[in-house]
Order: sequence, then C-alpha cells, then structure tokens
Amino acid sequence: MLELDELVMDFGGFRAVNGCSFRVEEGSVTGLIGPNGAGKTTLFNLIAGALQPTSGRIRFLGEDVTTLASHQLFHKGLVRTFQIPHEFHKLTALENLMMVPPSQPGESLFSNWFSWSKVKSAETEVERKAYETLEFLELSHVAHQRAGNLSGGQKKLLELGRTMMTDARLVLLDEPAAGVNRTLLRKLETKIEILNKERGYTFILIEHDMEMIEKLCDPVVCMAEGRVLIEGDFQTVRSNPQVLEAYLGETTGDAA
Repeated sequence: MLELDELVMDFGGFRAVNGCSFRVEEGSVTGLIGPNGAGKTTLFNLIAGALQPTSGRIRFLGEDVTTLASHQLFHKGLVRTFQIPHEFHKLTALENLMMVPPSQPGESLFSNWFSWSKVKSAETEVERKAYETLEFLELSHVAHQRAGNLSGGQKKLLELGRTMMTDARLVLLDEPAAGVNRTLLRKLETKIEILNKERGYTFILIEHDMEMIEKLCDPVVCMAEGRVLIEGDFQTVRSNPQVLEAYLGETTGDAA
C-alpha cells in the first residue's frame, strides 16, 4: 500500500531523515518507534505531504505521491492525526465531525440558493454518519459539548472519529497515547483494533507506549538518527541490541 524509498530530509546542515525505506502492507498496523529526535514525526510529515523530501520517493496505492500536498493526499485516502489534537475548539464534537467530509453541496453558494433540498439531504446524511461515529467511539454524551472542553483522551477519540468521516485507506496516528489516561487509552486501543480488523483500516502509529505497540502493531519499525534500525515483530525489535543502545545508550558489552 505504501512504499518509502530512500527518503532524505535536510534542514540546512541537519539531516533529520537519512535514507529511510520500508513498506506498509494493506490491512496492517505498523508501529513506528524510536528515541526522541529519531526522525519519526519528520517522516510522518513527509508521508502526509506537509514536507517535501530532499530526495527519495513515496508511493501510495501504486502511485508516486512524493510531491503531493496534504489536501491532495486527503482525497486519495491518506489522512493523519496529531500528537496535540487539532480540534475546532469552539465547535461541538458533532460539528467537528460534520466539517470533515469534502465537497459537501452546502459549500457551494449556488447550491444553497438553487438546490436547497440537495444541500439539506446531504447535510442530513453527514449528520447521521457523525452521530454513528460518536456512538462507535462512545462519545454520544458529549456530542453537543464544545470540543475545546473535552478531556485529552476524548479529544484523541474525536481525532480518530474525524478520520472515520472520510474514505480513509491509510491513517497516520501521531502518539495517540500521549496525555490519555489509562482507561481511555484502553478504549482507544480497542477502537483502533476494531477499525483495523473489522473495517479494513490500515494504520501507522508513532508511539512511546510499548504496551500499546505490543498489543496493536505488527510489524514494528524502529528508527534512530533518521534511519531504520530494524523492522520485525515486537519481540524481535525489543530484544535487538541496536534498539537497546538507541533507547538506553547501552552497547552489548555495557549491557553484559
């Protein structure tokens, strides 16, 4: 589904991503781990079209999308969430979801004047889908609350809900566990698992919570200093000496 080929990202004299290559298979949940400064978020920004790589190629669903911007990738089914939720804080949770679907008839001044029944019908359908999404996420009770008043965990669930309002094929989750209490975190894990196994979503997630990575992700890709150190199942990656050195500063000899 997604192929990264020798991606490089330079910021002046600093190389944040250094020849990064791996593939994401359709229907998988790929975990992206590594110490702070490993280049994970920069890599996400490259995949999502927020940055253009210095060199290298990105292919999505067989198409070269290296130079496409975020809004173009959105229409192809590649969407992302952020470590710090980007909700419209003055809108309700329901309204945040209803804003997501693209090309709604109500966006056209002409349609609002001359095709009101079409606009109303489309809005009703979007509202129905938004309520269904809130119900799935167990957020129906906050549907009419301002999104800015929700807890950190509820905002993360709402971010996930926004991806469900599109025809997403690949979802990039940037540290979904950050700032979330353990109860809501378990709920978030369950929803991601259902979306993957029952609804066919493909995910890549950056995460420092190893319990979440172990539960959800296969394969796991570990980055350090802009490079891919190792890719494999969780147990293989966790026990790799290079991974221990990257996280803990230990060499094999030191660990002994």
